[in-house]
This record gives sequence, structure tokens and C-alpha cells, in this order.
Amino acid sequence: MKRIECTIDFVSPYAYLAFEELPRALQGLSYEVRYQPVLFAALLNAHGQRGPAEIAPKRDWIYRHALWQAEVLGIPLQMPAAHPFNPLALLRLAWACARQGSPNRYVCETVFRHVWRAEGAPADDAGRLAQLTAQLAPARDPASAEVKLALKQATDAAQAAGVFGVPTFAVDGRQFWGLDALPMLRAHLEGDARVDAVWQRAASVAQGVRRPIQAASDASGPVG
Repeated sequence: MKRIECTIDFVSPYAYLAFEELPRALQGLSYEVRYQPVLFAALLNAHGQRGPAEIAPKRDWIYRHALWQAEVLGIPLQMPAAHPFNPLALLRLAWACARQGSPNRYVCETVFRHVWRAEGAPADDAGRLAQLTAQLAPARDPASAEVKLALKQATDAAQAAGVFGVPTFAVDGRQFWGLDALPMLRAHLEGDARVDAVWQRAASVAQGVRRPIQAASDASGPVG
């Protein structure tokens, strides 16, 4: 059975939509998924990029497009009161719920829906976070050094593997990035030779102009 590493951050509407769509997109296939919540801001910082929602015109488009994609896919999505927000507390809560390995689908689903199915409520509201924590009953203290380290290790591992965005689906040494990569991921799992062909063709393109990478923002800050 194939194992898919699914890298997510609860701050991303596309990660939420892909998470919800994944079972339908891969219906009929045999696979297992390991969910890896990471701090998206740290990945962006490593590549010298600003968060998508930190660029005003891009922010507007992302929200319109995400809401449209939700309509097309039939997935409920309500924007939180403010976005982007700092997702650290939610990420740590998810890792605190991981008794072994990484957080399970129920935990990730519950946290995602706390953000994206809350009828406009603030995702980082302290009272709502307390209610969510009580609902999930984490096995470990989300504020503990152990949990903070688990999140950092997951983020560092994703960065070392070349992950640059969320959601990313990794399987067989290949990474598929984004909601719109789900059909390509399915084709790979089905053994579609066209995936191998495009992988080889893309690898043959020579690197062109390079610009120096500069840290774009504080990796602990909010991103979209």
C-alpha cells in the first residue's frame, strides 16, 4: 500500500480544500496518508518569499478563487474574521493530540473546520481555542517543549525534503503541490506513464537566471 505524506498548515484555504477533497479525488485506490502539520511561514522564509496573503492584490484573488473552488467542489468554506492569522497555537494543538507518530485525520479535520467552517468567527480567538482544546483532549500540553519540538522537526523535515508550499502530497520520492495537483497525484498512483514523461521533460530544463534569496519575513509570523 502506498503511503502519502500530506504537508499542511491550517492557515491555508487551499490546504483545507485539498484535505476535504482528497478522499473523493483518490476514491477506489488503496493508500494511506500521514498528515504533517507544519509552519508554512518558515517554509516561505527559507525560500525568501512573502506569504501569498501578504501581497494585497494576490490576497484578494486567493480569497475569491478559494471561495469559487469551494463552490465548484461542494465543500463548505466560510472565511474567518481576519486572515492571515498566526496558526502556531492550532499547529501545536494538532501535534499535542498525536499520541504516536503524526496527528490523525480526525484531529486535522477538526482543526481545519474550526478555521474554515466557523461562519466568520476569528480562528485565533482564545475562547474558541480553549473550546477546541477541550473537544480534542490532547494527550500532551500544546505549550510544552516536547510539542514545540515536534512541530519544528516536522517543519525542518519538510524544508529539507524540498517542500515549498502547502498542501504538498509526497509519495514515491515525488511531490505534488496544491489542490489542483490532486488529479496528477491520482494519475501517478494509477501508474499513468504520462506522469513519468512530464517528470523527465521538466527535469531537462536548464536553470536560467537566479536571484539571491533574502529572508522575507519573521518565520514565526502569520502567512496565508
